[in-house]
Amino acid sequence: MDSLFKENDPSNEALGVPLAELMRPKGLEDFVGQDHLLGSEKALRKAIERDQIPSMILWGPPGVGKTTLAQIVAHRTQSTFRNFSAVLSSIKEIKKIMELADHEHRLGNRTTLFIDEIHRFNKAQQDAFLSYVEKGSITLIGATTENPSFEVISALLSRVRVFVLEGLTDTNIKTLIERAAARCDFDISMKGAHAIISLAGGDARTAYNILEMAAQSVKPNQQISK
Repeated sequence: MDSLFKENDPSNEALGVPLAELMRPKGLEDFVGQDHLLGSEKALRKAIERDQIPSMILWGPPGVGKTTLAQIVAHRTQSTFRNFSAVLSSIKEIKKIMELADHEHRLGNRTTLFIDEIHRFNKAQQDAFLSYVEKGSITLIGATTENPSFEVISALLSRVRVFVLEGLTDTNIKTLIERAAARCDFDISMKGAHAIISLAGGDARTAYNILEMAAQSVKPNQQISK
């Protein structure tokens, strides 16, 4: 019976760090997928490389690179980069950060604000960003799995660009699996790779989680049955 992994080194560097986080790319050169947005000469790629990104909403299914793109921007930008949680943040916190960003803007400094799950903000919370986006005090990057036409207020939506991210292809997932196996020093059989690709459904995080669980369950010379 073929195993998912032909061998496994339990001392590999993935131990103690989630594989999905370990494999998160730091630059566009390592980013896999979304060629319609990030391919050579594409507008979003150029904007990121030039550190001239517009306020934007990244809309797409889970595990396709929305947060990773924001983190790549964080590494490249010369502006102050802030992460904001739509689940944990209050109106008071939003206004405090907006006032600070406005002050920095008057001094000639830029602030880029990343909001994960922006669809979880209510209308009043979204309204709090509106004037600051409009006058350029902040560059807003929102990530959402929900259609922004229904979940983001129209006034804010009209002031940002919406980029649609697609589910990763089988080839994309295969590339990610092979990179992870090489990085963590284990071999994966073709059968195992195909099984993970099938289960991942275009979601890189799911693929990494399956791969990690399988790797941790295998001892040297042990086989895994289906």
